[in-house]
Amino acid sequence: MDERTVGIGYVLASAVGFGTVGIFGTLGGDVGLSIPTILAFRFAIASAVLWGLLAAQGRQNLLNGRLLGWAALLGIGGYGGMSGFYFWGLEHLTAGLVAIVLFTFPAIVVAVTLFTSPDRISGPLVAALCLSLGGVALIVGADPAGADPRGVVIVLGSAICYAGYMLGSERVLESVDPQVLTAHVLPASGLLFLAIGAARGTFAVPAATEPTAWGVLIALAMFSTAIPISLLYAGLSRIGASRASIISTAEPAVAVVLGAAVLDEPVTATTVLGGTLVVVGVIVIQRRT
Repeated sequence: MDERTVGIGYVLASAVGFGTVGIFGTLGGDVGLSIPTILAFRFAIASAVLWGLLAAQGRQNLLNGRLLGWAALLGIGGYGGMSGFYFWGLEHLTAGLVAIVLFTFPAIVVAVTLFTSPDRISGPLVAALCLSLGGVALIVGADPAGADPRGVVIVLGSAICYAGYMLGSERVLESVDPQVLTAHVLPASGLLFLAIGAARGTFAVPAATEPTAWGVLIALAMFSTAIPISLLYAGLSRIGASRASIISTAEPAVAVVLGAAVLDEPVTATTVLGGTLVVVGVIVIQRRT
């Protein structure tokens, strides 16, 4: 099997893994785990796995100074903010709809660029922006399966945080290996939710007699975080960022299918059409940037 095919397989498997985030998040809530507890353990376990992999490769480089500060900021305000809004959104929307709305983040990046660097914007990018936002508007306007507008606004907050993470990480990645940066970002995100949970009295360590709760936490950390991240980087090295970003648009489709299969979430024609508009918009954006 050639390297390109292997790379495509890695990235596709990564998209499937990330597509399970909402599934395990919903299951975690069903067994009584709070959002701070779920996310603190998710990032703690995933961080340990990623640092273990880096150590095995002899690449456990610790950041310091300004780069460490940037990593902490990206972890708290970027990836942490994205995750918090995402899981909050799961309380109002199905896992499939949350994944679809989150995938407007490339359109938000384009919108920011429209104001900061208008010379980089082209007609097709503006059209792609309209497609993605139009897809979300269609879903909300038609109200399929009870698409709560509050949930959409919350998840758009997640997309904004993720867009900020992507824009902010561009500068840092000029001098830091992506995997090393991620290994610093995830602990910062975990500490954020540990602090929130401790301050609000909502963080709790599940008892050893609660195997379902621990199973959800470990599955979320491994199958939805550490493994997909590792597979994505393995795929990137083989097929490049542009092709990988397009293949990754399979993620919301995976979330919709798994939501229906595992959680018995309803899927309507409007959901499919709106999600398709979002994904097509993302693909156009990725091909034009």
